[in-house]
Amino acid sequence: MKIFETNRLIVKTLSDKDKEYFIELLSDPRIIEPIPQIKFSRNEILEKFSDYLKSNGNFKEREKFACGIFEKGNQEMIGLCLFLTNNENDNELGYRFRVNYWGKGYGTEITKGLIDYYFKEFNIGKVTADVNIENVRSVKILNIHESDTRIL
Repeated sequence: MKIFETNRLIVKTLSDKDKEYFIELLSDPRIIEPIPQIKFSRNEILEKFSDYLKSNGNFKEREKFACGIFEKGNQEMIGLCLFLTNNENDNELGYRFRVNYWGKGYGTEITKGLIDYYFKEFNIGKVTADVNIENVRSVKILNIHESDTRIL
């Protein structure tokens, strides 16, 4: 099920065919190390995937939900976008891409899409994002969007 789209990307709920890409996005050290997240075991990753599949797109009531990111015209999942609730009970956005899709401007594009989606669909007052300050590309993306007073 399509959630939203940007100029080049489509965000959809996960399906069975996305499993190997999901595993890669939660286990590849090049993707995980720059993210402020603990490393999951393969079983934990498979449990998360199964949980997201079962939710069938009903994520507005959940604390964490992941959707697949796809290039328009490409059936292969290239990343994940995450709708989260942090420890302070704030709405938070997250994203990650497979290594082959880094450096194409997709992080900036999906961040803007997530911000717009949060405010149009959820009608909320603010969105937060956590970033490892050593992850220079993600810091740059959030700095681009810091003038948007809807994101903190």
